[in-house]
Amino acid sequence: MEAKMRNSLIILSFFVAGVFLGTSKYLPDMMLRTDYSMYALYILMFLVGVGIGADRKSWSVLRTMKIKILLVPIGVVAGTFAGTALVSLFIPDLKLKEVLAVGAGFGYYSLSSLFITQISGEILGVVALLSNILREILTLIATPLLVQYFGKLAGIASGGATSMDTTLSVITRYSGKEWSIIAVFSGVILTILVPFLVTFILKYG
Repeated sequence: MEAKMRNSLIILSFFVAGVFLGTSKYLPDMMLRTDYSMYALYILMFLVGVGIGADRKSWSVLRTMKIKILLVPIGVVAGTFAGTALVSLFIPDLKLKEVLAVGAGFGYYSLSSLFITQISGEILGVVALLSNILREILTLIATPLLVQYFGKLAGIASGGATSMDTTLSVITRYSGKEWSIIAVFSGVILTILVPFLVTFILKYG
């Protein structure tokens, strides 16, 4: 318990340090102008892929679950919509379809906020951006506790679309390599669904 909390605090500390350095003048301009996070993500994905490929047990879960693996992204969609619908009761300034559209980003803040901004305006776009960034950050920080109290799939569900990339490493660490393939599968499906669900909800909801 203490070790998992310590790891979460370390992750949060790195994030806070990054925000501080990004808003200060301590970093060279070249570093601020270049998006190194993408390169770091590529390296991270490569290392996680090597770890999955080298562990034969990683594929056993996929063979065991078979068609049931589809229940993971379906469950994430259902849970997200149920949660956002509940939250909408406390946000009278936003319509139900607007709150559902924000939730339909599933953590994919760059794409979902772009679609929402184009359809419903900048204000809702900013709400989508911040909400989905927060989902990603909370997954990075809280996955150790989520896995401990709610099971191996908790981190995958929390990460949503990000379980295929940015939150994959923390999911792999605390759920196990054998769950990484399921995390990637769920993340890919949710990423594909984002533009369709966001557009459908806002235009036809």
